[in-house]
Amino acid sequence: MMERSFLTIAAGENNDAIRALSAPARLEMLKLLCAKGPMNINDIARALSLPQSTVATGIQILEDARLVDSQLTKARKGNQKICSAIYSEILISFEESAAQRANNIIEVEMPVGLYTSCDVHAPCGLCSTESVIGPLDVPDYFLDPQRMQAGLVWFGRGYVEYKFPNNAKVLNKDIRAIEFSLELSSEVPGTNPDWPSDITLWVNGMAIGTWTSPGDYGDKRGAFTPAWWKLEGSQYGMMKTWRISTRGTFIDGVAASNVTLSDLALAQHSSIRLRVGIAENAGHTGGVNIFGRGFGNHGRDIIMRLHV
Repeated sequence: MMERSFLTIAAGENNDAIRALSAPARLEMLKLLCAKGPMNINDIARALSLPQSTVATGIQILEDARLVDSQLTKARKGNQKICSAIYSEILISFEESAAQRANNIIEVEMPVGLYTSCDVHAPCGLCSTESVIGPLDVPDYFLDPQRMQAGLVWFGRGYVEYKFPNNAKVLNKDIRAIEFSLELSSEVPGTNPDWPSDITLWVNGMAIGTWTSPGDYGDKRGAFTPAWWKLEGSQYGMMKTWRISTRGTFIDGVAASNVTLSDLALAQHSSIRLRVGIAENAGHTGGVNIFGRGFGNHGRDIIMRLHV
């Protein structure tokens, strides 16, 4: 049985997900994946007594709605698609409008190349939507001003650190929760879907939680990745959200650590420092790709949301 993770859909906002949930067959697929764990297309079709083509189409719709994650792995003959449910529970909320919630959320989007400090080790590099920035595998080049144009940042070990404005302090508002959302994958020369990496986030110097990326993906071009970027290079990652509240830290709704807002002393600082990297004691040192605007499947930079 999968770990408990939750998704709340605001009615009228995430229509793709609501449409994906509207077909009984797709609901059965989600229920099966939640109960049994990752399965391939053939196994799902057999378990539900459905045609393979129906399952393949249904899984694609659930993938597009970001309710299912699928990875290509080797099979006895060629490759197979292994499918996993991302959430164990999905709630459709009718409570308040987006405009009302917007008044309680301060959002800042930080370009992936706008880090203020770094300590990275090869393999490493920077890439804009137009070209590779500088020489590859030269950590010292990470300090070049051209880094601000980067839409893709990768390194094997170490970290990059960003300094976000603490706009809640400027507005004299209390923070109820803080979220960081970013698209990530492991990093290996070429790509490899089976290349685990323990990717950690630190806030104001404190480790808040580690997510183990399954691999580095190049089976298909990322939805936003430019056509000139070689298909042998990292194409996309997974959008992950770290949320710190008074109850602890959660990654996509799953408990990650006991770090709470009070541990971060946010009210004492005019900035909020976010570090992304591989801890020195990581069990899987598989590197990291950070996808920003113009790359990956989401086309967003690093997002910080302050719930006030």
